[in-house]
Parts: sequence; C-alpha cells; structure tokens
Amino acid sequence: MKAEEIRSLSQQDLTGQLEEARRELFNLRFRLATKQLTNHREVRRVKKKIARMETILRERELAGIES
Repeated sequence: MKAEEIRSLSQQDLTGQLEEARRELFNLRFRLATKQLTNHREVRRVKKKIARMETILRERELAGIES
C-alpha cells in the first residue's frame, strides 16, 4: 500500500488497517520462528507498511494540533 492510498483512508479505516498489519507481522514472526516462512522479505514489507501508517497518523495528529 502506497502513502497516497493510506492518506485517502479515513481515520477509522487507517486504524483498522494498522491493527490488521500488526496481526500479520505477529503471524509472520511466529512462522519465522517455527521455520515455516519461506519468504523472509515479507517481514520487512509489513514492517515498512506499519511505519508508513504510523507516520501518516502522526502527520494527522500534528496537523490537528497546529490548526
């Protein structure tokens, strides 16, 4: 998911997507620990996705304070 797509989401949708991504990361880490994960790059992809979402949430928070 690109930043433009994330910015177009509402606050509630973004929060829901973030929770879903965190669950996905948990599952990937669990599969990695049990040697069931074949594509290790998935962990990195999901971490970046979470970071993008948290950054946009923080941008919105700061914009709300300033205006």
